[in-house]
Amino acid sequence: MKGIKFIGTGSYLPEKTISNDDLSKIMDTNDEWIRQRTGIGQRRMAIEEGCVDLATKAAISALENAKLKPEDIDVLIVATCTPDNYCPSVACMVQEKLLAVNAVAFDISAACTGFIFALKTAESLLKSSEYKNALVIGSEVMTKLINFENRNTAVLFGDGAGAAVISKNDFENGIKDIYIKTDGSGAGLITMPALGSIKDANFEDKEFTYVSDNTRDIFMEGREVFKFATTIMVSMVKDILEKHNLDISDIKYVVPHQANIRIIDYAAKKLKVSSDVFYTNMEEYANTSAASIPIALHEMNAKGLLSKGDNIILLGFGGGLTFGSALITW
Repeated sequence: MKGIKFIGTGSYLPEKTISNDDLSKIMDTNDEWIRQRTGIGQRRMAIEEGCVDLATKAAISALENAKLKPEDIDVLIVATCTPDNYCPSVACMVQEKLLAVNAVAFDISAACTGFIFALKTAESLLKSSEYKNALVIGSEVMTKLINFENRNTAVLFGDGAGAAVISKNDFENGIKDIYIKTDGSGAGLITMPALGSIKDANFEDKEFTYVSDNTRDIFMEGREVFKFATTIMVSMVKDILEKHNLDISDIKYVVPHQANIRIIDYAAKKLKVSSDVFYTNMEEYANTSAASIPIALHEMNAKGLLSKGDNIILLGFGGGLTFGSALITW
């Protein structure tokens, strides 16, 4: 039976870095307050780039890592909730920029769980068709859609894109399981009423100046989101371990959505495992929504942290409410 495996990863982060101290100049906050509550120290901001630009650059990085050409890609999926436009899709524009002429391309919107949803969709297409290679991208320009007068959410988010190439072949290792689910009863806990990010650009020029606009914001019920995230993270890990007759000690890394260090530390405590098992980089990049998991995965791959045979779990959770997990043997 054909297996499906990660054969390449990539990422792209905008050049401009916004520190917590930078934010303290325009809102009532400080570095200590942000770090204690979130674990975030800084974030990247796309000034002249849009979601398509970030996605394309992450895709190029992943293709180079996979040693594939754009025309080798059969499926191209972009997970995003901050598209440049609603039509055409980000994926269609990335396909054109890459010249991935053989790829069927479309977007998926599942908030911070978007990459897991896109990965499941790509895996299903590879399994059920003649397609061989899929390029899965998470790309977000969150800073263009937040209100920089609202410290409760403005401090949380950053911009970036991550990508992965998965391929179907006679692989022993690879994707073992992917689980996705939705709970629409929690739809009001995380909402983004703003329109497309290009039209709603928060920044007037290349300088760090902001436009106040209360129609542009991310609304979040913090306590309820914390309760949801910690509960679902723990249950997803336990469920996937039980299903595959594994112990947490069999897992080299858990790669969670990079939402908040307190959520991750709480989950680690409940699972009775060291926080070191959970790979985190939100201190550097903040919450990049659908891009956070593939950015982290590529960072781990580039650092040589992943070896053949390592078991890793990907965990996503976000607005919708959406959540999902994946068990991968590298």
